[in-house]
Amino acid sequence: MAELPKSTGAPAHQNVTFPSGGTTAHGYLALPPSGSGPGVIVIQEWWGLTDHIADVADRLAAEGFVALAPDLYGGNVAHDNAEALRMMQALPVSRGVELLSGAVDHLLSLEEVTSDTVGAVGFCMGGGFVLYLAAAEPRVSAAVPFYGVIQGELPDFSGLKAEILGHYGELDRTIPAESLDALREAVQEQSGITPDLRLYPANHAFFNTGGPTYDAESASLAWERTVPFLRERLG
Repeated sequence: MAELPKSTGAPAHQNVTFPSGGTTAHGYLALPPSGSGPGVIVIQEWWGLTDHIADVADRLAAEGFVALAPDLYGGNVAHDNAEALRMMQALPVSRGVELLSGAVDHLLSLEEVTSDTVGAVGFCMGGGFVLYLAAAEPRVSAAVPFYGVIQGELPDFSGLKAEILGHYGELDRTIPAESLDALREAVQEQSGITPDLRLYPANHAFFNTGGPTYDAESASLAWERTVPFLRERLG
């Protein structure tokens, strides 16, 4: 990887490439002002690696984390719901987890990363992938799904090592509040871990500042809960 910019008191960021899943993957990497910190994977919505996701990585870097947002669509970004749905469906869950595990490999290989495990934060499709990745990858110790969409069946949580802090909207028809009971029960029964699943008076994608359902108050509260959760579990 090319040498990263020296610290200027603000997060440093660049586009990076790394081996993952038998191919060359791309991503967006943001470093904290200090130049080093715990590692966090940021997982995209069904739209792709958008400015919103890069902004989340920058915000995490400003809080002291080394944040990597891998591009699961290979540079493509959806422009409407139909296209986003097609792109999401063209990415099998197993392949997505494989690519994300490669991103974990890369993040933990960086000398700037001070943690032995990583956190994972994701939104919509990416929120679902947070759970799939944490279930499959013991090097994830903190999992934060924002309104995570589960594609098909719930993952097998028997190997889960991560604590889970989930953020969901009460008005979200995509993920009915009652469906969280099944998720909570599956995680508890299979792993012994009790997930902390929070509800907000908001709709789907309430954290996306550029979206029509952005809810500033709920987004701010979710962020205020997420940052200390990651710090406590990653050091």
